[in-house]
Amino acid sequence: MTLLTPPPIDPAVPEEMLVTHEDCPPEGPQPMEVSPVEATNAADGQTIDESPSARFTWNIENFSKLSTKKLYSEEFVVGGYKWRVLIFPKGNNVDHLSLYLDVADSATLPYGWSRYAQFSLSVINQIHNKFTIRKDTQHQFNSRESDWGFTSFMPLCELYDPGRGYLVNDVVIVEADVAVRKVVDYWSHDSKKETGYVGLKNQGATCYMNSLLQTLYHIPYFRKSVYHMPTTENDNPSGSIPLALQSLFYKLQYSDTSVSTKELTKSFGWDTYDSFLQHDVQELNRVLCEKLEDKMKGTVVEGTIQQLFEGHHMNYIECINVDYKSTRKESFYDLQLDVKGCKDIYASFDKYVEVERLEGDNKYHAEQYGLQDAKKGVLFIDFPPVLQLQLKRFEYDFVRDTMVKINDRYEFPLQLDLDRESGKYLSPQADRSVRNLYTLHSVLVHSGGVHGGHYYAYIRPTLSDHWFKFDDERVTKEDMKRALEEQYGGEEELPQTNPGFNNSPFKFTKYSNAYMLVYIRECDKEKVICNVDEKDIAEHLRVRLKKEQEEKEQKRKEKAEAHLYTIIKVAREEDLFDQIGKNIYFDLVDHEKVRHFRIQKQLPFSSFKEEVAKEFGIPVQFQRFWLWAKRQNHTYRPNRPLIRADEDHSVGQLREISNKANNAELKLFLEVAFGLDKQPISLPEKSKEDILLFFKLYDPIKEELRYVGKLFVKGNGKPMEILRRLNEMAGFEPDEEIELFEVHPLLFQLCLICVIIYNNEFVLAIQFLILLQEIKFEPNVMCEHIDKKLSFRNSQLEDGDIICFQKSPYGRSEACRYPTVPSFLDYVHNRQVVRFRSLEKPKEDEFSLELSKQNNYDEVVGSVARYLSVDDPSRIRLTSHNCYSQQPKPQPIKYRGAERLTDMLVHYNQISDILYYEVLDIPLPELQGLKTLKVAFHHATKDEVVIHTIRLPKQSNVGDVINDLKTKVELSHPDAELRLLEVFYNKIYKIFPLQDKIENINDQYWTLRAEEIPEEEKNLGPQDRLIHVYHFLKDSTQSQVTNFGDPFFLVIHEGEILADVKKRIQKKLRIPDEEYSKWKFAFVSLGRPEYLQDSDIVSARFQRRDVYGAWEQYLGLEHADNAPKRSYAANQNRHTFEKPVRIYN
Repeated sequence: MTLLTPPPIDPAVPEEMLVTHEDCPPEGPQPMEVSPVEATNAADGQTIDESPSARFTWNIENFSKLSTKKLYSEEFVVGGYKWRVLIFPKGNNVDHLSLYLDVADSATLPYGWSRYAQFSLSVINQIHNKFTIRKDTQHQFNSRESDWGFTSFMPLCELYDPGRGYLVNDVVIVEADVAVRKVVDYWSHDSKKETGYVGLKNQGATCYMNSLLQTLYHIPYFRKSVYHMPTTENDNPSGSIPLALQSLFYKLQYSDTSVSTKELTKSFGWDTYDSFLQHDVQELNRVLCEKLEDKMKGTVVEGTIQQLFEGHHMNYIECINVDYKSTRKESFYDLQLDVKGCKDIYASFDKYVEVERLEGDNKYHAEQYGLQDAKKGVLFIDFPPVLQLQLKRFEYDFVRDTMVKINDRYEFPLQLDLDRESGKYLSPQADRSVRNLYTLHSVLVHSGGVHGGHYYAYIRPTLSDHWFKFDDERVTKEDMKRALEEQYGGEEELPQTNPGFNNSPFKFTKYSNAYMLVYIRECDKEKVICNVDEKDIAEHLRVRLKKEQEEKEQKRKEKAEAHLYTIIKVAREEDLFDQIGKNIYFDLVDHEKVRHFRIQKQLPFSSFKEEVAKEFGIPVQFQRFWLWAKRQNHTYRPNRPLIRADEDHSVGQLREISNKANNAELKLFLEVAFGLDKQPISLPEKSKEDILLFFKLYDPIKEELRYVGKLFVKGNGKPMEILRRLNEMAGFEPDEEIELFEVHPLLFQLCLICVIIYNNEFVLAIQFLILLQEIKFEPNVMCEHIDKKLSFRNSQLEDGDIICFQKSPYGRSEACRYPTVPSFLDYVHNRQVVRFRSLEKPKEDEFSLELSKQNNYDEVVGSVARYLSVDDPSRIRLTSHNCYSQQPKPQPIKYRGAERLTDMLVHYNQISDILYYEVLDIPLPELQGLKTLKVAFHHATKDEVVIHTIRLPKQSNVGDVINDLKTKVELSHPDAELRLLEVFYNKIYKIFPLQDKIENINDQYWTLRAEEIPEEEKNLGPQDRLIHVYHFLKDSTQSQVTNFGDPFFLVIHEGEILADVKKRIQKKLRIPDEEYSKWKFAFVSLGRPEYLQDSDIVSARFQRRDVYGAWEQYLGLEHADNAPKRSYAANQNRHTFEKPVRIYN
């Protein structure tokens, strides 16, 4: 037995496939300087700490004579751990050889041990090594699962067959390749440290976008081009896709932690709802590249997308018997390859260029030659430097009538040779001097099913041997096998858990498999994998992003050192003057907007006062600080001044004394007195009788509230004693009559009833809680009139209280909306600015109105009607906003269906400020009593479709709809009869009986079509059939049909042949002979067309006489879709999970 370290795997490449860079034709002028990548520029230049691995070889002699049920090999050591191989020579209760890897010393290891290994087990073919059987897996070994492997490794009949080469001279050779891996801890894993790369944060369902962005970022030429897109320092990343992408790429290149994509998605015009919708990677790739291609026009990087990703192929039709060939050149940015029915990429390319024979009923109509036998196919003119291959893992299952995911095994090579077999994929026009040899750069993986899942990517950034897995925030090193073979899909046998028991092997489908592949052409490798450094990045971008990085690092540092510091928020009278009446009405100050000091906890408070003196220019001896206290009603007021004993403490000690909430903040109010010369002076001592009050002045004419100052009053003093002082502060005449009000929030009590089980008995516990007012909620205001003759103490006034005053409103002639302080504060408390959007443009704010939260329904719609100059407010219909989807709610607000504005704006526990409006053509109360249907009327003799809006009482039936429609449309003759059909995706699903109630008809997703009943359908003979006729296209790469156009009914008669039916259809549709000669006719059942001959009897195919439920069998008309799309097609909405990707900006 031998143990050795295997050499690194070097994929064997035939000599003729290797070409130098010079073999590639010279490229045209480049918009940027491109230099080959330097080793120091990427993680591959770093020392990669490879995991320990080794190969153990076990020669088992006298194998056929073994009588033991199981056999262990000698022990061998890999990664410091002891291992051995376990074999069941006659199978572990199966007719297969059973083979496992076992932890040799598991019985003596300490409790809780575990180790992770990737390993392969092989039975060597001693005659032809290429027939060696090898199976790979990985496992987290522990005390419960100390062995892992394959119960059905290979059939015993093959093993014991001497001619097969596995048992030679009664010797079997088993090999075990073991690589011990370090288990990645998700929470402690440092991607930058471990790999040199960082991940992208998932916003909710943006893993599909993250995998694509990482792939594009690691195409350096693409990244370099993005950096060279012109942006300015005045641009906002949230509104500029180029700047947002530059910012994202810069952070991926230089950041040490995972990067957010929020700026980028905002630049797309996406909201939170879009971030929680999972989309298709292929679709996003196309939309993003199209958007970037457009934004690169007129810049130095114009044409980059085409240079990197654009290739060309030629569609051709070549007649066999005459000299006629039709070709059409088309470009592509990616190729969609079939997975189903193809074992690997080469099989998909073979299928892509497969020649289709057009013969028999499927002949090609050639100009001047008529119908001819022909060959139809596709060949490639050129391939791009970066080849993006989209694997068609999702397709429509016609039998199950649903989308399904194809999890079949599908192999793809590390190197892809598209010149194989003498260039079988290339057109005659292709430049054969270009060597189309590609190397795999990245593998995008989808894990899950058709309705959702997870995306991640395996990338080797510099095309070296080192692969990395980019899974949202986490980046890990991976081996090539994990990136390639394990993403092939297919089935995998679950290794046996307990080899000693009779467990039959279990195979499971691998739902994680490759979905998109990116290959880079060998001769373009040096250009594409180029060096990208700071000189490629605009100076303003470097400055901006470095500043962001420094601020982020500073915040991180502050957070790490937060336990050493106290944040002191110092409010001054200047803050009160500045904030009251602008942002503050009910309180004194917003503490988040005052000066903050970050002070070490050990610093003496006296030293902090010196810091304040430097900052504000107030000498220490003139400073007096007050502590803010949090009252029961959750407001903050200056409570008491600091005394000498307080100031002897350190900052940290003072914070602990004053702050019961135990946070790191200390809130202070700085009191300063000024002399006549505006210079600070000494403050008088405050006695116990002194009360500090703050005063606000209200002007009802200007509707303005402002701060005017503070006063110390005696507790036994009365307000009437300070009236002259207040008039002076307000700038009034000394004897001006004024009214005083105390303002404070109401105190609520909430009764919480709890049921408690104690000693198996129910105990009712009632607890009263204070409903706390948080900053984000305006308090309900109590505004009490102050009796000027009562003492301040009897009015229950204390330090920090607020008094609002105004000129006496009584006997004044001015008309004011809010004549008193209470009425003004009530207005401020309830005012709400509402953004209104048209329901037709739900993402655009159209106008804003200031309303009151207490406005009733009529007042709200009245305000909207006045703004829009609509005479009748009842014609305004409003719809509420969904705060989660950022979309209008599905159902509008009914007439007077909401009591107050607040009821219109609330969505669960959130308050919105958005409403959507419509202007109706009739009053809403009248409309609510009606059912509205949109009906598409198809004229019998004109090629014309007109959409009519039908409004009828909800109890009406289909007959009433038809009678109403007759008054609005032009009929071919006065006695014409109409019918109403249900059409969905170009198929007729229903003819509505006249008695059906319209209340149950839904026209949101289905198209309602009205048409005249042809005379021939009214008098069907006993052998006549009424069949469905639909237009369709057939996908040449798959046997799928796609319906389009307007479906219709047709009467076919007993024994009528196709040739006669074709004439009647041509007459009905009025199609010119030349065009009609190209049409094909087929009997289509369950989506499968069976082409008909002119002599075929059509009625023989249609045995059902009823038309209900018969849409799965129809006469199909195959031809090109040249008709303009009908306007009503917009009603045929896609399901929400099929919502298309849109980039709005």
